[in-house]
Amino acid sequence: MKLMCSMFSLALSLSLFTFAFLLLTSDTFAQKTEHYNSPLYSPKTYDPAEFAATTGLPDTLKSVGIDQKLGDQLPLDTELKNENGDLVKLGTFFNSGRPVVHTFVYYECPMLCNQVLNGLTGTLKGISFDAGKEFDVVAISFDARENDIPDLAKNKKASYMERYGRPGAEKGWHFLTGTQEAIEKLTSAAGFSFKWDEKSNQFAHAAAIMIVTPDGKLSRYFYGIDYSPKDVKFGIMESGESKIGSASEKLLLYCYHYDPSTGKYGFAILKAIRVFGILTLLGMGTMIFAFWRKNKKKSGEA
Repeated sequence: MKLMCSMFSLALSLSLFTFAFLLLTSDTFAQKTEHYNSPLYSPKTYDPAEFAATTGLPDTLKSVGIDQKLGDQLPLDTELKNENGDLVKLGTFFNSGRPVVHTFVYYECPMLCNQVLNGLTGTLKGISFDAGKEFDVVAISFDARENDIPDLAKNKKASYMERYGRPGAEKGWHFLTGTQEAIEKLTSAAGFSFKWDEKSNQFAHAAAIMIVTPDGKLSRYFYGIDYSPKDVKFGIMESGESKIGSASEKLLLYCYHYDPSTGKYGFAILKAIRVFGILTLLGMGTMIFAFWRKNKKKSGEA
């Protein structure tokens, strides 16, 4: 009886520890607060009438943003130019069966685009998955003028491969350019809007990365220039159709829920309670089985 109580206490302690771990994880890996009311980081397209009186935004910024199109298909037949200057179809980068981390930038951007790429690179260095192995990365310039600039995308890729610093990443990380027609086709499909600003001589646009499933469907949007490694990792795992990640990572993912309105993963308390209950039952079952075997052994010896 004493052994039974001891084993029950052990099983209960294990379940409580797991539950506490899940709770702590939700706080420890929470995504940093972003300025989601800014048009540069927003998960939705802005209504000029709604913000003109309160923010005093320039007219150019009022017409840019991101309209989420979760589950929509990217046009994989769109023809683009890769960093080596070869014409390829977007679908070429969806033949590996891996999810794709995708972003719209332009390579000669003096401000925001470099911050997006820097933030993305830092985030990907913070997760255990490797570009070119568990997932791929595709950056597409939305400035059609860059389609005719030799080696621009090639040099951009070389710079970020050095920054990322993981062998083999060059096979799964691509910097593409395209014609105006191709760009409009892709940005429209992804809900990404941008506009040229004559006064500043640059594009006004939102900042975000997207996760795309292996068959080219938009799965997750993350906003801003600083992305939580936990959120991006979970997005890659979910978009990879449960083929990526260890058993413990998949268990942890089960206890989180993606919120499209914020572009973050939040702790799902009800799912965590289910996990807690299952672990408790498993612990009790193990305890009862061990106690039964011990009693059976004693009976046999008698």
